Amino acid sequence: MKTTRRMKRMSRGRAKKMPGFNLVSLMDIFTILVFFLLVNSAQTQDLPSTEQVKLPESISEKKPEETAVVMVTETEVLVQNKVVANRADVEASKAIYVPAIRDELLVIAQSAVGISGKEKTAKKEVTIMGDRAIPFKLLKKIMSSCTAAGYETINLAVIQKASQFKKESS
Repeated sequence: MKTTRRMKRMSRGRAKKMPGFNLVSLMDIFTILVFFLLVNSAQTQDLPSTEQVKLPESISEKKPEETAVVMVTETEVLVQNKVVANRADVEASKAIYVPAIRDELLVIAQSAVGISGKEKTAKKEVTIMGDRAIPFKLLKKIMSSCTAAGYETINLAVIQKASQFKKESS
């Protein structure tokens, strides 16, 4: 069959290729997204999760910092997930503080890595995780142990709940 001019012209138009995706710019976007997610995921402190401890609630807006953690369960007292004392023994003792907790916190303070000695001593903070039903007598002994080890700032771990102001404005 004879090809006409029109058929030749139409076949030339079909021979053009479709433009492809520019993958370089797409890779740049994904790289920026990955860096953003990595930086923002590093700003949270992971406290040891346990179903044995029911934390009290608070409306605090301040985010926690990375600190040494003292956890009080129903049977044990742990420092950085290491069992250091039996809770019943701590409650029964007449001492003002618990030497085992103090000694473990001193070891943690000495092994802390900092740029300078001044920065190392300025960051002496500890977080106490305990059930909301802990007797104050026990909490006082643990807090005394922390201060005996040289920790100046003692934080209590709580579950953040919405503040009253935010509920009313909604």
